[in-house]
Amino acid sequence: MKKYELTDEKKQIAGRTLFRIRALKDFLDVKAGDLGGWIESENNLSHSSYSWVYNNAMVYGNAMVSDNARVFGNARVFGNARVSDNAQVSGNARVSGGACVFDNARVSGDARVSGNAWIYGRGESVDEFAEAVRNRHGGNKFAKQYELAIELAKASIETRKEGE
Repeated sequence: MKKYELTDEKKQIAGRTLFRIRALKDFLDVKAGDLGGWIESENNLSHSSYSWVYNNAMVYGNAMVSDNARVFGNARVFGNARVSDNAQVSGNARVSGGACVFDNARVSGDARVSGNAWIYGRGESVDEFAEAVRNRHGGNKFAKQYELAIELAKASIETRKEGE
């Protein structure tokens, strides 16, 4: 069952037509009939999870919000960006390009996350994160990308320790 529908209310942003969404069922703090934010198409917001776009927030292009992620305020997620897991994007924040915001990360205020940046907030050590990646992704292409990022993070941490 779908959790939302596109309403007839439209707005134009960057040459794209976005539609306001309306909840079709209750989940988390969202009640059936509640109006949400703006998306370009149903490809921008998962129907199979608790993710939601609130207020005046906008998601468009090939961007996707999934899992339990939420986008609030005047935030925008666009391009090929991904917001997933329990991540939140709020305020006037922008997430664009191929950027990924995931786990328990929070991007807020006037923050800009773009390119191929990965923002995550797990509250664990690098080694614990690496173990979580292996458990979740096995040996797929995402695991390989994470492993490269982990090695870069470890090298950066060591360089800072040496400079202290």
